[in-house]
Amino acid sequence: MKEMKKLQESDLYKPIQTHLVREGYDVYGEVKDCDMAAVKDDDLLIIELKLNLTVDLLVQATKRQRLTDLVYIAIPKPKYNLRSKRWKDLCQLVRRLELGLIVVSVSPTRKKAEVIFDPAPFKHKKSSTHNKRKRLGVLKEIDGRSADFNTGGSSRTQIITAYRENCIQIACYLEHVGELSPKLLTQMGTGTKTSSILTKNYYGWFDRVRRGVYVLNDKGKKEMLNYPELVMYYKEKILEKKEVEQ
Repeated sequence: MKEMKKLQESDLYKPIQTHLVREGYDVYGEVKDCDMAAVKDDDLLIIELKLNLTVDLLVQATKRQRLTDLVYIAIPKPKYNLRSKRWKDLCQLVRRLELGLIVVSVSPTRKKAEVIFDPAPFKHKKSSTHNKRKRLGVLKEIDGRSADFNTGGSSRTQIITAYRENCIQIACYLEHVGELSPKLLTQMGTGTKTSSILTKNYYGWFDRVRRGVYVLNDKGKKEMLNYPELVMYYKEKILEKKEVEQ
């Protein structure tokens, strides 16, 4: 079986040229440091060729935007699924830079260029509106945390989310006071999700001793040792409240 030669950037040129000629463009290679340039009437297209979508390629392409608004990047068609989140995220980045994207399918028998999207002004307002719910989610999560107990960039450590912190707060109060109802815990400042947290008992920390009354169990007491900073924070809050009441 004939072994397929290693793909070169120059292998992308011909199928893109064929596609653009069909669209009525005159196409030229290596023009003033541009990999490809194409003209039709008053339109000037510049296409930068690379074997991978890299930061260097994006930088190079944005520099070409000084010459024309119609700048494309061209890469071989990825082997992974073009419906994947990874691909959608890459396309979002390219669109945000107001670049166009071309992929070239390569097989032993043929090479074919496909324009995924053309360069266009990025609609910042529309993007902001679509992501309003996610923005509110971030702000809500921040609002639910008492302080910063996580280290950014950590991947193998347990993240202290607002939900987890709320559970730890409830656990601290139960450990300090003993048996409590959701109503009393809420009055102590554990928030509106208290009843749901105790009922669902996601981490398995709480036991219901009778209807509407809960305690912190041994599992909860043991796992509380993993969060010394938060436990100390809420113990101090309990002491502060006692001093105020006295």
